[in-house]
Amino acid sequence: MTRMPAPYASHPEDSRGRLYPEPETTTRGPRDAFQRDRDRIIHSISFRRLRHKTQVFLAPDGDHFRVRLTHSLEVAQIGRTVARALGLNEDLTEALCLAHDIGHPPFGHAGEDALQAALNDRGGFDHNGNTLRTLTEIDSPYPRFPGLNLTWETLEGLAKHNGPIIEPQWALARADEQFPLELANWPSLEAQVAAIADDIAYDNHDIDDGLRAGLLSLDQLLDLPMIAARWDECRVRFADVPQDRLVGELIRGQIGGMVMDLIETSRVAIADARVTSADDARDAGRALIQFSERMRDDERDLKQFMYANLYHHPRQLAAAEAARHVVAGLFAAYHADPSLMPSDWAARLPADEPWLSRHIADFIAGMTDRYAIARYREVVGPIDLPDGF
Repeated sequence: MTRMPAPYASHPEDSRGRLYPEPETTTRGPRDAFQRDRDRIIHSISFRRLRHKTQVFLAPDGDHFRVRLTHSLEVAQIGRTVARALGLNEDLTEALCLAHDIGHPPFGHAGEDALQAALNDRGGFDHNGNTLRTLTEIDSPYPRFPGLNLTWETLEGLAKHNGPIIEPQWALARADEQFPLELANWPSLEAQVAAIADDIAYDNHDIDDGLRAGLLSLDQLLDLPMIAARWDECRVRFADVPQDRLVGELIRGQIGGMVMDLIETSRVAIADARVTSADDARDAGRALIQFSERMRDDERDLKQFMYANLYHHPRQLAAAEAARHVVAGLFAAYHADPSLMPSDWAARLPADEPWLSRHIADFIAGMTDRYAIARYREVVGPIDLPDGF
């Protein structure tokens, strides 16, 4: 059944276009501008590298743990569901969900911390800014322009899906100078959906991975009223099923409950704001895609629990410290002798700071976990890694 988009959805025919104008043809399939953006992201090298980049567990040795790629696919699935229910543009939402983590360096936030320290007096490093930098400058598969030449709406959504940005970091500021993204305003509703779909995905799938890794226990989780209530529902519905078979149902129920709360609350917020166009949503002055107050409180409590019990678990902290050591060591080695980089990267090395250091960070940020470890052993030396690598 064909669904009519809501008036406040982003419409591809109203797109503000691309930085480098392109004729929209059907020679490669009858796709609109946002469908082309999604497809360019999926076919990009930077998207493929996500399969070997950390989500929670660093360079995981288990085949069943999530990585950035599988996480991004799960975010896209949740995002499309919400976008369809609210009458938003599903293709733009999916493009934003798929690309939102492309700027992460190896080892996730541990790698980001190391690059931030390395570039501390050269503008710093921010994975969101690096997403824009990667897609507008670094990943360049097309013959007539740098980057993927994505539409304004996709770049805008990636830049500020978490809300307005008043003081952008240098990489994001550079993208904004090239193609002004109205950083001080709220983004489209599709971008707001992508941001919360990300939260829903990692809030719940990190529980699954934490239980699988043995770093979380069900008894710990049941101290959270939201989890306990959902677990009680599972036990009533499946009273004859062994407990260990119900964890997946618990996670599915959690996601479903959060999605339904988000749809219902957002529908009311959009109506109350009386938005009738995508730009009305940008000018609303607040987020319109939102949880209910009770769900916000529950989600905040869940995040606090996950930081205390999973993200800051001693095993995770030891792995993160080793990851920071790898990234810091690579940066120091390449900065001391840039000829250690592959010839194409070394040939493009800027002569002056801060661009010389930023170029080295560009190279390291694109690495996968396993490639970073291999290059460390090649250019720095042996390293003993803790369990989990």
